[in-house]
Amino acid sequence: MMNERDLLKLLRALRRGALTPAQALERLRRPPVSDIEFARLDHHRELRCGFPEVVLCQGKRKEDVAQIAARLLEHAGRLLLTRATPEVYEQVRAIFPRAVYHARARAITCVRGRNPRGKGLVALLTAGTADIPVAEEARVTAEMMGARVETRYDVGVAGIHRVLSAGDLLRRAHAVVVAAGMEGALASVVGGLVSCPVIAVPTSIGYGASFGGLAALLGMLNSCAPNVSVVNIDNGFGAGYIAAIVNARRG
Repeated sequence: MMNERDLLKLLRALRRGALTPAQALERLRRPPVSDIEFARLDHHRELRCGFPEVVLCQGKRKEDVAQIAARLLEHAGRLLLTRATPEVYEQVRAIFPRAVYHARARAITCVRGRNPRGKGLVALLTAGTADIPVAEEARVTAEMMGARVETRYDVGVAGIHRVLSAGDLLRRAHAVVVAAGMEGALASVVGGLVSCPVIAVPTSIGYGASFGGLAALLGMLNSCAPNVSVVNIDNGFGAGYIAAIVNARRG
């Protein structure tokens, strides 16, 4: 059960003769999955996808989350837990004192060694201040994946000059995340201003006819800006993940 760093160490040991081919093969035969009775953990996720398995805390017992986190941290240098409560954080901190709770994002980050150094640039915008918690989930995710993130919050279309004033940031960005509720129009506006991908996040903010974010979701899906892609309602994690992947390719 090894991550990319462990695999490189194994290959280097093989090259310098510290391991025989048979010994290396035996290590590679070890299953990449841990079975902890109630969960099966994928320790090769980082090797395949570039980032370790992420833990969604919602719906899980805090004791179970802590046990999952402990096992994952045995094999990974960094760990992200989303939709976490303060009670879950206290449970995780008991087994990893360096864990950090990002209250607005409802996320927990655990990093062994140095924090990831931000590269490239992801721009993160919200239409209003009520969209910030979803955007913060995207920010924490993208930063954990090694992206540098700059934010401009409360730049919605009700005052279009506000997003226009962020033009320099938008031109420098490798990817842009836009979180917006109500009618979700900001994503289309931003899409018409930039040459990079725009990841739109509909949020469940708005009055009755917004249907808990469905109106924003449909508006974003029907965007006439061809560089706009859309994630699910309130899915800041998904938006930050995609933006970080785009950024890594270009950054």
